[in-house]
Amino acid sequence: MSHREQLLHRLSEIAESVRHSGKGIAVLGLGSTGHELDRIDRYSDIDFFAIVAEGSKEEFIASLQWLEAVHPIAYAFQNTADGFKVLFADGIFAEFAVFSPSELNNIAYAPGRVIWKSDAFDDRLAEGSGLPPMGGKRSLDWLLGEILTNLYVGLGRWHRGEKLAALRLVQGHAIDRLMELAMYIEPAQSAQGDPFAPERRFEARFPSLAARLPTFMQGYDHTPESALAILEFLGEHFDVNPAVHSAITGLSS
Repeated sequence: MSHREQLLHRLSEIAESVRHSGKGIAVLGLGSTGHELDRIDRYSDIDFFAIVAEGSKEEFIASLQWLEAVHPIAYAFQNTADGFKVLFADGIFAEFAVFSPSELNNIAYAPGRVIWKSDAFDDRLAEGSGLPPMGGKRSLDWLLGEILTNLYVGLGRWHRGEKLAALRLVQGHAIDRLMELAMYIEPAQSAQGDPFAPERRFEARFPSLAARLPTFMQGYDHTPESALAILEFLGEHFDVNPAVHSAITGLSS
């Protein structure tokens, strides 16, 4: 059985276990085990939502017996109030969350593929929430300003000897905003993005910008060089305020 077949079979078994509990309403596959099945490869895992009857959620969270009944679990970690990351004994990894139908109205989630549903399931719940995962598209001016000030403040911390804090601002937070800025620099390629994790498949979506990433993130001892590389890149595409440009350049030496 191929890895793809193993994942899909395991997801079907999970759905059957939720159905068998008598308190399940639906199981939705997400990501590469959802509507993006063509992305499954040997490194893929299982992402799913278990939709359960009102008042039953805590039972599914408090005990993973319903999941253990499918296959022995080697490791389980509750990463949110709603779900777990688990490693099955055979090496299959899964991330899941448990929700009641009413909770889905208040969270951001992408459309899911229905693996199983009861008669009580509202099909509209599989269409995604429509809520923006990160507050929606941010303006060019805001993103540019955020990156430039990240560089400036980060270099100040570098000169205080706070190398870790400097790295996080320049090579972390500024890069996060640069990923959002990518749409203003080059058209996205055909690879589908992940609205909840913009770093996913970034190289395939924005290859020209991605080719510059090694110069933007040169490591713990090279934050000033990284900041200068980011500043130079911004100057190639946008009008950078001369005062902040000079201030960042002055701190990078």
